[in-house]
Amino acid sequence: MKISYTGRQVELAPAQLKKLEAKFAKLGKMLDGKEQCEAHVILALERHLHKAEVTVHYHNHPLVGATSASDMFTAIHGAVEKLEKQAIKVLNKWRDTKRVPRKTAETPAQEPEAEAAGGSESGKQVFRVNHHGRRKPMTLDEAVLEMEKDLDYLVYRDALTDRVAVLLRRRDGNFDLVEA
Repeated sequence: MKISYTGRQVELAPAQLKKLEAKFAKLGKMLDGKEQCEAHVILALERHLHKAEVTVHYHNHPLVGATSASDMFTAIHGAVEKLEKQAIKVLNKWRDTKRVPRKTAETPAQEPEAEAAGGSESGKQVFRVNHHGRRKPMTLDEAVLEMEKDLDYLVYRDALTDRVAVLLRRRDGNFDLVEA
């Protein structure tokens, strides 16, 4: 990690710079992947209060840690701790986002209103039915007439309530209606 210092009314000795570089080593290990990160440290002294602001640009995310304390190194350590928390959050966010490959050209479906959703090792395919295309709501009487085509069940959208309903044929010939 490359570190650049700006001191406003503050000068750093070489021994102090070594201590700061050791503190930034842990942060550099977390952030440095393929790219080299740069940290810009601004140190200021205002009325016996030391202020430290550290800015790191990491994958177009500006990480900023700013603290103030009565001691300069306490302020710098506080700023670096804030940066470590932000870096962990950005790394976890990057790791946890969905990274799925894009879909390739799918095989044509057997029915014009269904599309293949994928298959398993056994060779069985699941077809996703597009219920929005060429489907209109129907009443209960229309659904019963549709069930006369030797269907065991029928899923339809009720015309009156605009809800999904399932009509099931019982073994005794009667019907069960399940409304969502």
